[in-house]
Amino acid sequence: MTKKDIFSLARKEILKLTPYKSARDDFSSDQKKMIMMDANENPFESDLNRYPDPMQLKLKKRIAESKKVNLDEIYLGNGSDDIINQLIIAFCRPNIDSILICPPTFGMYEVHANLNLIKSLKVPLSLQFNLEEDSILSSIQKNTKIIFIPNPNNPTGNSFSDLKIQKIIDNFSGIVAIDEAYSEFYEGDSFVPMISKYKNLVVVQTFSKGQGLAGARLGMSFANKHIVEILNKIKAPYNINSLTINAALKKLDEQGIVYQQVSEIIQEKHRLLNEIKNVKFIKKIYKSDANFFMIKVDNGNKRYKQLLELGIVVRNTSKYHNCENTLRITVGKKDENNALISVLSKMDDK
Repeated sequence: MTKKDIFSLARKEILKLTPYKSARDDFSSDQKKMIMMDANENPFESDLNRYPDPMQLKLKKRIAESKKVNLDEIYLGNGSDDIINQLIIAFCRPNIDSILICPPTFGMYEVHANLNLIKSLKVPLSLQFNLEEDSILSSIQKNTKIIFIPNPNNPTGNSFSDLKIQKIIDNFSGIVAIDEAYSEFYEGDSFVPMISKYKNLVVVQTFSKGQGLAGARLGMSFANKHIVEILNKIKAPYNINSLTINAALKKLDEQGIVYQQVSEIIQEKHRLLNEIKNVKFIKKIYKSDANFFMIKVDNGNKRYKQLLELGIVVRNTSKYHNCENTLRITVGKKDENNALISVLSKMDDK
């Protein structure tokens, strides 16, 4: 398929925008060596009296080293949700263009589309929760701009075939956004190295899951430099705050601890799955490549309410497409998992 120029995919009015620039966009020196009299800040020193670096260069350099990408191939957002929203704003014209999603899928794709007056085309996953790539490609319309694919998938937890995803990228002239929120738990390969091959590919990752910084709200995306250039036109001037930048830098120094925690979560997931496999009201446990798993039960609403009453909060996924009577359970610490095992065994008698 003939690929469209990235700039031809973007909204014309977005391309005409001149992004807001602070004086600090004009130099790259260490701010501590400069007398800062440009931004109407309180001059009395504290950890937070100065605005953060608008382009997060120090953090991006560390991420670039880790992911083996160039600085101009990184865009950071206030959580992955922010990046999803910015992609839709940048490439989709309200009341004209569409995105394509594959239910059951992460709900925020459609939420952000609705907020921006963008239609969501839906091509459901198969009954086994696999991508139907031929149906996806045949459902693309003239004004379909973005296909969102979470891999591993949320809420089901399974990952998709690389070949299926590559076929979609190869045969779609718009943007394909691969959402790798659970990449630390997934044993397969990331699509990040593929951004040099596919100019229409965006890979989204996050510090919220394996990195353990959900409260800091930091999402990462990796893409062709022209996509990043377009996103930078519409980002807020200081979209990542100083506390988040510093927390992320510290976390990048602690990857040994992160690896240990991720390994423990994976081990606990396998133990948990083994312990609950004989609970009578659990009819099926779905394969998961993430830090959560989905189970099919006899009565989703009933079991969800019982768990709440017994002090266990899970996600009732019964309203998702093809997920009737299912619950999604996030793997906790060992004592939390033990509590869940105990509660489920008691519920088995009710």
